[in-house]
Amino acid sequence: MAKKQTGSKKTGTDRSIQQKATADLSNTKRAAPQKSAAQEKTAQQKTAQQKTAQQKTAQQKTAQQKTARRKKSAGTGQTALQEAPVELPTLRRPGFPIVGLGASAGGLEALQEFFDAMPKDSGMAFVVVTHQHPGHASMLAELLARHTQMPCVEAGDATPIERDHVYVGPPGSNLAMLNGTLHLLNVENSRTGTPAVTTPQQLPIDGFLRSLAEDQGERAVCIILSGTGTDGTLGLNAIKAESGMAMVQDPASANYSGMPSSAIAAGLADYVTSPREMPQHLLAYTKAPYLATADSAVEIPNGPLQKIFLLLRSRTGNDFSSYKPTTIRRRIERRMSVHQIQGPAAYVKYLQNNAHEVDILFKELLISVTSFFRDFDAWAELAKTGLLRLIESRPDQYGFRVWIPGCATGEEAYTLAILLRETAEQVGRRLDYQIFGTDLDAGAIETARAGVYPEGIAVDVTRQRLDRFFTPEVATYRVRKEVREMCVFAPQNVIKDPPFTKLDVICCRNLLIYLNADMQQRLLPIFHYALKPGGLLMLGPSETIGTQRGLFNPVDGKWKIFARREVLSSAGPPEIPAQRVPADAALAPGETALALPTSRESQIGAMVNRLLLSRFAPASIVVNERGDILYIHGRTGLYLEPASGQPKMNVIEMAREGLEIERSTCLRQAAAADMDAANVKRECVRIRPNGGYMFIDINVTRIVDPESIRGLFLITLQPPTRPPSPRRSRKANEARPPKANSTPLPGLSANCNTPASHCRPPSKSWKRRMRN
Repeated sequence: MAKKQTGSKKTGTDRSIQQKATADLSNTKRAAPQKSAAQEKTAQQKTAQQKTAQQKTAQQKTAQQKTARRKKSAGTGQTALQEAPVELPTLRRPGFPIVGLGASAGGLEALQEFFDAMPKDSGMAFVVVTHQHPGHASMLAELLARHTQMPCVEAGDATPIERDHVYVGPPGSNLAMLNGTLHLLNVENSRTGTPAVTTPQQLPIDGFLRSLAEDQGERAVCIILSGTGTDGTLGLNAIKAESGMAMVQDPASANYSGMPSSAIAAGLADYVTSPREMPQHLLAYTKAPYLATADSAVEIPNGPLQKIFLLLRSRTGNDFSSYKPTTIRRRIERRMSVHQIQGPAAYVKYLQNNAHEVDILFKELLISVTSFFRDFDAWAELAKTGLLRLIESRPDQYGFRVWIPGCATGEEAYTLAILLRETAEQVGRRLDYQIFGTDLDAGAIETARAGVYPEGIAVDVTRQRLDRFFTPEVATYRVRKEVREMCVFAPQNVIKDPPFTKLDVICCRNLLIYLNADMQQRLLPIFHYALKPGGLLMLGPSETIGTQRGLFNPVDGKWKIFARREVLSSAGPPEIPAQRVPADAALAPGETALALPTSRESQIGAMVNRLLLSRFAPASIVVNERGDILYIHGRTGLYLEPASGQPKMNVIEMAREGLEIERSTCLRQAAAADMDAANVKRECVRIRPNGGYMFIDINVTRIVDPESIRGLFLITLQPPTRPPSPRRSRKANEARPPKANSTPLPGLSANCNTPASHCRPPSKSWKRRMRN
């Protein structure tokens, strides 16, 4: 581990001066008159005698110190092996925010706009990381220096960070931060064995932001600017997991929208705006109380906190009162800083008036650090000491069951799936796998189901595993079908929902640390009950089984791997933890009652009605980005019908024949578009209601106002504003003739509700086929 230099700070100029002075001093020594050989020999002997005397004195002093320590330790009962404490240099963690800016193609213009608007005395430090080819002579520091009055220098190795400075990463090196000091990494990748400076998957922005998050925590800020690919997305996730702040350039203002769009799709950006407007938000955020109290306890009174829990439970159905209050308070205060809200009571009112903020807070409370093969040695130990034994004891075609509560976006589930396949092949077993990944966050579950991740995962996954278990796509990797089919993902609340049972492995890493001690001890008996005899429980490196040591035997103490222990108990299965209703959410004197929504559907219905009435909308449906129906307006029987099987209120699955593909495409395009430009329209789409054919127009719009339903989608379905082209009409008629006027044609249903104005008489070719 690199140590921080605590001495004087030397810039490149100071080092050059020092080198020059050293060279001058050497020249002066060489120019001095030479002594005679006898004089030189006498001097050498004298020096040797002095050196020997000094060494002898030092040895005697050391022996005296050891004797004194032995006597002292004997008198105090301490071991004689204890030595005097060694003074180490104090680790330095700057007390000011550090901003990491990532940019690629088209990023120079964005960086210049940003620093044009940033004052010279903001109290922050800025580190710029870009994509530059090794060996390229970079002029970026000089170019940015023209747009800021702050010192702008190219970062060197072991460079201490100072406030109101700009540091630019040099080409051919990856920047990392440790104890407030920048370091250049030109070492081999331990996973792939190739030099980092020539490895394309070593994405420099992700790498730096990850180290910034680990080193600075809440004081870390990341800004993603113009560029292609997905570099920066994983780093943004790491920043947010440590309760830092994230800003992303509005794709509409970026020359290349790849990096900003990927970061926005993660759903964790605090601000999406132009580079010119970023400094004002950044200054307001850093001056809020959140960062001022980063090293002290947060004081949010229990009354407002319980009201926030009530709002969250009413909106999402999940109770956070069993979570550790410190973590909850810090993340609530961070949201207050984002909106520049001064007091907890004001934030409660803001939540009541903006239900969308409740959704954002809910998602933020669930953010956790996750990645493929996180704590690589832990997974290696699990495969070697745990999975190998289990798989060897199972017969072929055995149904191997695994549960991963708190799976987030699925990286750990797929990591375990890869390990299971590799271990089973090692011992020659063919097993059937069922890996259940569950999480409170439905959006994270959708990401896990898709199995598509940014290209930055190549840093965490070996090249051999990438080639075998992933399919490369444009700036992403997709988990191969053989691995995806091993995993089943579903929303679940581990605190109140029934657990999976008859399990071989439970992998619950970094979930218990967010729960209070009482809830942790109530969950562990449930894990014990859910496991088969000899089953494995894997916790995070900072978690422990606490007082439940009688339920599990340790397999590896360092990496928190335990085996189920057989115990005799007459108590029966453990009780599933129940949600508690906050009992101390009492109103203060003169305070009005909390306006809790009775249900999400009724709240959305009232607001959507007002929205539709203002637009005189036709048959319309309000859905989320997955197509789940939240509200229906008007008569939609021509366009929707219940799908076979278990009832599902999903607009894509309920679409009539001919409408499902167009509706799915429009929704996907609207979800991927910018907030203000998310309006996708399809004209003259041919559908088949009740046995006939007709044409309709589809319009999918992302809702911007009101704020409480911002981000949902409004789908409108109506007759075409203009008649279909003759070619489309002829194709529809020849394929299946519609009903003409009110008389049904042979072979068609008389229940078709298609308006007569949209129907055509049968073609001659169709009549000829009917006669034959």
